[in-house]
Amino acid sequence: MRLLMLGGTGFVGRAVVAEALRRGWQVTAFHRGNAPDLPGVRGLRGDRSSADGTTALAAGEWDLAVDTWSGAPVAVRRTARMLAGRVGHYGYVSSRSVYVHPRPAGAPTAESAPVVAADADGPATEYARDKRGAEIAVGESFPDACLLARAGLILGPHEDIGRLPWWLLRISRGGAVLAPGPPELPLQYVDARDLAVWLLDAGARGLTGAFDTASRSGHATMGSLLEACVAATGSAATLRWAAPEALRQAGIEPWTDLPVWLPPGELHTALHGADTRLAHSAGLRCRPVAETVEDTWRRLSPLAAVPLRADRPPVGLDAAREREVLATL
Repeated sequence: MRLLMLGGTGFVGRAVVAEALRRGWQVTAFHRGNAPDLPGVRGLRGDRSSADGTTALAAGEWDLAVDTWSGAPVAVRRTARMLAGRVGHYGYVSSRSVYVHPRPAGAPTAESAPVVAADADGPATEYARDKRGAEIAVGESFPDACLLARAGLILGPHEDIGRLPWWLLRISRGGAVLAPGPPELPLQYVDARDLAVWLLDAGARGLTGAFDTASRSGHATMGSLLEACVAATGSAATLRWAAPEALRQAGIEPWTDLPVWLPPGELHTALHGADTRLAHSAGLRCRPVAETVEDTWRRLSPLAAVPLRADRPPVGLDAAREREVLATL
């Protein structure tokens, strides 16, 4: 199989490239050159944010293309139009953020729920509309060969958002760790490598349509995630569990101050309670949380800081602020 990876050096793109190489596929990766290609990859350089930045894609044919773009939808539209007729199947890594929130009841499947309004020709505006605009763009150029992987939280080695890496580095330092409860709070996510396997399997067999690609709700819990971090790092850290109301009163921001965590309620249900049966019936398989955590730590442990994308703000609670909150519990 011939794969065109639009991206390929970052988090999810890297996982897709690595999986395709493991299968012995021919891999071409188009990106800006901010990081080197993996050995065995044919690299093409360009910048999709520029109207004339895709000239390197003017020639060539591929069985599959996988795209992770999260900026201006018009960049996806230009690329998809250029590749129409020369790519057999186009997989786009979208987001469950594209759904209208809160979701109205009554949709026959999770994936048929209403989505936000968006413009496929538009500039970068806001994440949900940008992802939806890109979905429209791909669908227009590949109406019968378009796969939309609507992921939620993505974890795993080479994560460049910093959520699981922050927890691992914090817990590795030991001491009392502010742990957001309750411990049994269910989590829902997908390991980037499991997403990569599913994208390539689904693309190879020509699967089309939209799929919410995440583990089943409760595949892990806040407790099992943080306990796996303690085990993986070999830390003597003590998890000090705090009730959601205590954290709210302390001014702790869910998701940003304490990554991954959202208190029970509407937002938690939206992110960690989705119906993902369609993707699982189409072959999605999710590895145990301990494996995701251990492999992320193995990649992270030589580093002194959380690796972050330049376009994303840092996450995680400041150490001094954590001590202040712990003192009130």
